[in-house]
Formats: sequence, C-alpha cells, structure tokens
Amino acid sequence: MTSAIRQIPLDTAIHHHAHDFHQIVIGLRGQAEFEIEGLGGSISALSGCIVPANHVHYYAGTGDNHQLILDLPEDALSLTGHQHELVRLFDAPRFFSLDAPLERYLDFMIHELGLLSQQGRLSALQQERLATTLLGSLHARLAQEPPSRGRHLDLAALDRFIDRHLGAPLRVADLAAEACLSETHFTARFRDQTGLSPWQYVLRRRLDTSERLLRESHLPLSEIAALTGFANQSAFSRAFRRAFGHPPSRLRSAPSRSLGAPALHD
Repeated sequence: MTSAIRQIPLDTAIHHHAHDFHQIVIGLRGQAEFEIEGLGGSISALSGCIVPANHVHYYAGTGDNHQLILDLPEDALSLTGHQHELVRLFDAPRFFSLDAPLERYLDFMIHELGLLSQQGRLSALQQERLATTLLGSLHARLAQEPPSRGRHLDLAALDRFIDRHLGAPLRVADLAAEACLSETHFTARFRDQTGLSPWQYVLRRRLDTSERLLRESHLPLSEIAALTGFANQSAFSRAFRRAFGHPPSRLRSAPSRSLGAPALHD
C-alpha cells in the first residue's frame, strides 16, 4: 500500500474504527471531534491530529466540514529509507496546529493535488513526495518542543483528577485547565517534568488501574475496559498486550505474579 491523500467531509454521526496504517487528519473547513484511545480533542481549520496504526478512534464532523486526510502505511516511501525517522511521529496520538510556513505549504499542497488531478498526473509517487515534505516539517516542529519554565506541575493533584475521570474521555485541554495553563505550555512542561506526553501518562494510569482491577476483582474484561477509559475490550486488550507483552486474561490465571511497570516509550 502506498500513501494516499484525500479531501473529504466527515459524517456528523459518530463512527469508530481502527486500521493498520497511520493517519494524519488536518482541518480545512469547519470542525471535527476525535477521541483516539482515550485522548480527545477537536480539530478545525489549520489544526489536525495524528492517528497511529491500530488505534481505535472515534470521530465525527460538525456541520459543514472538510478535512485533508493522509493514509500512511508503515512501509510507505515517506516513512522508510532516508525518511525512516519520520515514523516517530506516530509513537502516540496527538493534536497539533499549523504555523504560518506550514499553512503556506498546505495551500501549495492542495493546489498541487488539484492541478495534478486535473492533468491526470496525480501518481502515487507524487503523493509520496507531497506527504514526505509535510511529515518532515511536522516532525521537525513536534520533536523540538520548547523547554518548560515556571513552577512545577502538581502531579499528585493531576493524578487525583485523572483517577476521578479515568472512565471518561480525557483531553489534554482538560488536564491543562486543571493545571491553569494553556494547552501548549502544559504539554511542554508536562513532558519536561515526566518524560512522557500527557497521553502516555494517562495511558499508564489506565493500565495501572486495569491491572489492579484484574488482580482484585472478578469484573469482566469489558467492564474493566469501560471503567478505565478504553473505547472497548478490544482496544483495552491491545494496549495491555503492547505494554506488558501478553493479554490481560493471563492475570486471571496467575494472580500472584507481578507484571512491573507498563512499557511505555516516548
């Protein structure tokens, strides 16, 4: 599978799925809501989100909306060879905004797609080239976040807030509001203080709580998934297996074993 770039509106009804390729969604008009395995947020014109492969995500458009969507298989030219480091963009879901240079490149990209399509010259290779430039520019910006300044975050208070809302869709904006910071400053300060993105930190809390519930209760896996904020049992099992190396059902047959901390990497 090669990379594919398309422009479509999103249905205003809520849908969800997972797919075996990475995806970037950038708003062109209107608004859309996304929840990617517990990380929620909205995108509007000139902002977007990153959806890693095999992550269950819920999404819905709002009113008159239009999105640019890049579908990127793991073996795409834009993510392999000399561009292999760009796959780090998909280490975790996240939301982002385009700065002025990227806004201008997006305009060029849309114009070029339209022109090549009209001329019948829109090949897979042309789409890979356009995608590579966008991915490289995003990676350069998102991989170099500004150092945090000011007071330290009260992680104990944030832990209590996360635990109270663990079964609900938690957005970075919710955590930032709890810390009385803008989303951008909160994310930079949080990563600097913990070494994790907010999404990875919340995922760790979800997995820690799910492990405890598996050991201490007889609740079915589907209920544990709901209580700890996973979209469904399948999403819970995938996240648990990625973190611990085996499915959650194994704990039920070996309750005395200690799994250790989940293996979450930035």
